[in-house]
Amino acid sequence: MSKVLVINPILYTSETNEIPRVDSIKDTMIYTLCLGFLRAGHEVTLIAAEDYRPTHKESYDFPVLWFRTVFHKLFLPRCFPYMPGLRRYLKSHHEYDIIVTSEVFATWSYTAARLVPEKTIIWHELAAHNNMLHKIPSRLWYHLVARCLMRRAQVVPRSEEAGAFIGQFLPGAEKEPIDHGVDLDRFLPGGEREDCFVVVSQLIPRKQISHTIEAFAGFVETGHASYRLKVIGNGEEEEALKDLTRDLGLEEKVAFLGKLSHETLLPIVASSKALLVSTRKDNNMVSIVESIALGTPVVTTSVPYNASYIRREELGIVEDDWTSAALVRIAAENERYVANCLAYRQKLSNVACAERFLELAALAF
Repeated sequence: MSKVLVINPILYTSETNEIPRVDSIKDTMIYTLCLGFLRAGHEVTLIAAEDYRPTHKESYDFPVLWFRTVFHKLFLPRCFPYMPGLRRYLKSHHEYDIIVTSEVFATWSYTAARLVPEKTIIWHELAAHNNMLHKIPSRLWYHLVARCLMRRAQVVPRSEEAGAFIGQFLPGAEKEPIDHGVDLDRFLPGGEREDCFVVVSQLIPRKQISHTIEAFAGFVETGHASYRLKVIGNGEEEEALKDLTRDLGLEEKVAFLGKLSHETLLPIVASSKALLVSTRKDNNMVSIVESIALGTPVVTTSVPYNASYIRREELGIVEDDWTSAALVRIAAENERYVANCLAYRQKLSNVACAERFLELAALAF
């Protein structure tokens, strides 16, 4: 049995510097990874930023330590937090066998890589320079800090794209990525699928939900009047999207369900013909991984890093600016795409993900 420390200050995405507080962190990607270590028979502790602590006290399956962030004007908690207590903690706690920390361009990864490089694995997601301050800090960090001061730590990418990017600066990084895992005990494929597509997303401009609705309108006109579109999520564009739906005469075919708990949304995704994604800016999308784990194919742009294996394994359709024609195809060949997803889902297990980290640690350390 190993003792694992996971350092992931940023638990979920915030579009602004005003980080919204949530009721629970149990649906986050990193909590699921920690559960994977636990269910693989190991002890795990999670360190996160205090800024992401839930509004209500909740009990966890493993220790969660909340660290204070400082100097918020320079180190923005939503994208580049600094936790001074982390250095003291790592210096005084030597019991961990492996430390998994998120991102190379991160103060916390730097701290772990400098203090305990022999135990540190950096799980890297970004496949391009961070846009902060015209990319200048990012470029300096990767070229100087990462190359010179973090090279002794092991680095594993979360996608092929992330691997190609970080390999420019740290050639010793692992080539085979480790994707976000899911708890397969919770993500159980459904039975009969309805004539329905689903969107699980924030209703914000970069997600391009209007494009999805317009493509669905074209799909309905091709003779698929029995189909429905369910939109799960909320955001600033909700009213404008409802207006668009009315303008297209789709009031009876598009349902806006708001933000739902995982327990409520999972059966909806599991009974749908496909998850629809039109995003113009994203990294690895957890909603895509969860959809595939449920056996539900994905229609997406090539923007999410998940797109590479969706295309390779035929887990759905990958097309930039996809149209109603993609929906016709996914509906006509749905059984084949669903079968491919069901065959692939075991590779997305959070336990398999955790075991892969432990294998890397055994080889490297």
